[in-house]
Amino acid sequence: MLRFLHSSDLHLGKAFGGYPEAIRNRLREARHGAIARLAQAARDGGADTVLLAGDTFDAETPAPDTLRHALRAMAAQTDIRWIMLPGNHDSLAATELWRRILSEDLPNLRIVTDDTAFALNDHAMLLPAPCTQRRPGRDLTAAMSAPTPEGCLRIGLGHGAITDFSAEEGVPGIIPPDRARLSGLDYLALGDWHGRMQVGAETWYCGSPEADGFKHDMAAGALLVTLDGGAQVDVVETGTLQWRRLLLDLLPGDDPVARLDAELPAAHLRRDLLLRLQATGRLPLADRSRLEAKAEAIGPDFGWFDHDFGQLATDTRPDDLDQIDHAGALRQAAETLLAEAHDTALSLSEREVSGNALSRLYTLALQVQA
Repeated sequence: MLRFLHSSDLHLGKAFGGYPEAIRNRLREARHGAIARLAQAARDGGADTVLLAGDTFDAETPAPDTLRHALRAMAAQTDIRWIMLPGNHDSLAATELWRRILSEDLPNLRIVTDDTAFALNDHAMLLPAPCTQRRPGRDLTAAMSAPTPEGCLRIGLGHGAITDFSAEEGVPGIIPPDRARLSGLDYLALGDWHGRMQVGAETWYCGSPEADGFKHDMAAGALLVTLDGGAQVDVVETGTLQWRRLLLDLLPGDDPVARLDAELPAAHLRRDLLLRLQATGRLPLADRSRLEAKAEAIGPDFGWFDHDFGQLATDTRPDDLDQIDHAGALRQAAETLLAEAHDTALSLSEREVSGNALSRLYTLALQVQA
């Protein structure tokens, strides 16, 4: 019997440049904290080995403090053995990175610098396929067909995309989905796909231990793998910050604020949530204004919040404009925007811009009047 934790894609040092500084700092710190959480997850599951299936670092040249802090965090978990595979973001082409890591000579960290099989214990062999460069252009996992002593468990450790989906950069994958069968593996631990996915009975992508975007709608975690006459795989949640997309499809007669409230977590749970709200459908101008005011009010509750009402059409009646102004420049602007929002000679995107602007003007006018 063999038990280990399968993780990958920590992407330590990721900049998160498209987000405000406050949440960027929290996102980077959460990724660093994943190291200790992975160690505890292994410990709690009765394992002493963590397989890191590539992209431990986000770049081939991580900042010195990012590298040093990561290695110190791993070294501090003295009862845990870390096995680190180069991925496409931190491939073997980053010779200086791996030289610096090897120079630390940490007793509980093994760096995989070639595809030579080695023993995990007396009854299990690891067959690794480290990324030689960002886009190797060939199936590196073919090396997993190497012979091992008879009766040993065979565990593959690789990084890259399989043939039935594309990698995040859009480059077609080249790892055969049936690599475990082709190479006689008891388990194939893969990294690269940031969401958890089972490819076959013995082949899994574990996903990132800390979510880094809205693409994968699942709790971030790692996989506790037990090999004992078959592969038993248990999901262990390790994420601290959540990313969620919330879609509201609205129609006249709906109460958009009530619909939104029903979907939101309790206020004390919002700080650790990055939320992207998108509203579609159609609403009267007054209801849309209430929804926009609600979105503005709740934004500071969250770790990060964004809303997109660009695909939410607005039903506007002439008497709605009286709420903005009965005459003058504001009334003239509102009438112009209303006409443009219904002008079929304009493109759909142009009409949406005008409709959104009118809704915003309506909301601001009500705020001033209040």
